[in-house]
Amino acid sequence: MNLLSLLPVFFCALAASSHAAENADPANVKLAIDRAILPMMQQYGIPGMAVGISIDGKRYFHEYGVAYKETRQPITSESLFEIGSISKTFTATLASQAQVKGNLSMLDNASSHLPALRGSSFDHISLLNLATHTSGGLPLQVPGDIDNADQLMDYFKYWPPLQAAGTVRTYSNPGIGLLGMIAAKSMRLTFDDAIEKTLFPALGMRHSYLRVPPGQVRHYAQGYTKNDEPIRLSKGLLASEAYGVKSSTVDMIRFIEANLQANLQASELRSELQRALFDTHTGHFQAGGMTQALVWERYPYPVALKQLLAGNSDAMVYQATPTTGLSPEAQQSQQPAPAWINKTGATNGFAAYVAFVPSKKMGIVILANKNYPAAERVTAAYRILTELDKQAASLP
Repeated sequence: MNLLSLLPVFFCALAASSHAAENADPANVKLAIDRAILPMMQQYGIPGMAVGISIDGKRYFHEYGVAYKETRQPITSESLFEIGSISKTFTATLASQAQVKGNLSMLDNASSHLPALRGSSFDHISLLNLATHTSGGLPLQVPGDIDNADQLMDYFKYWPPLQAAGTVRTYSNPGIGLLGMIAAKSMRLTFDDAIEKTLFPALGMRHSYLRVPPGQVRHYAQGYTKNDEPIRLSKGLLASEAYGVKSSTVDMIRFIEANLQANLQASELRSELQRALFDTHTGHFQAGGMTQALVWERYPYPVALKQLLAGNSDAMVYQATPTTGLSPEAQQSQQPAPAWINKTGATNGFAAYVAFVPSKKMGIVILANKNYPAAERVTAAYRILTELDKQAASLP
């Protein structure tokens, strides 16, 4: 079987001829990025960073610092960074694609796809709950005493929910991991193959990996801890599904543009993949000032920085947040409404942030080879896009 046939080959490029794109002077773009990035690198001792921006399909890439402190190898647009939990957006896209193809429904109970979990709490937990962190209290991480897949299934089978599904948001790697397992199983693929051999090629992402091949290791930046010790991600249970992607700014901007295009394309003209991307943006639960979509998090636009910082705070990661389920009418009303859609990600040695505003046809990717506070990433992206948006609006 040709694995690529499972998804339509899709390389998205927005038209670059619009008024806003013409108004985005490259010198002004660089100045806006420099103002936000350089002081942050100095403050946190970040060895290297890469920023990608798309404005109406016109792309801007800027790189700073080094991939390796020891050799002083510079960061380039091909440098690979661990993107941490932004990986979850690919898991959500895969599950959404499986739904569009009819392999599953997000309303299915998780146990209906995994016989080992029948008779467990997952008889009452949907794939939608897994994709929105509303399963009822799944932990942030896989417990440390679990060493293999059989033990993991036993853990899920006997896991007792703390709250009813859909009533609280508790950010969970195991929950997204379980969603990824089910999505790949529905396609009769391993998860790694489903991402690397179907989804990435369909998105035109030619330089993104769960398993960095030997020929690409030279592009893989060295990560550094907060204490400046070198570190890279080690493989663990559900790592691929929850936080395992390594990518570049060029590929991540392709992904952002694919999401922008899916929002702008008329519904009857969307490909399967575009419909799947579009569906990941629909909010299903309100959690504080943030609307939880399929992994993606959305805010009304224009949005205040304070609201973005609250939605991307440590409290949203480590604490349970009461949720309100959105009615189908409320979900439908989101589609034409301007929104800021984002996701943070980090590993012990890397930090990342992506955001896009469909109504403005703009998006940003910020990657770094050192873990530093999410609030700083969000603030930098907000200042850059806000400044560029204002510049575009002020020009004739």
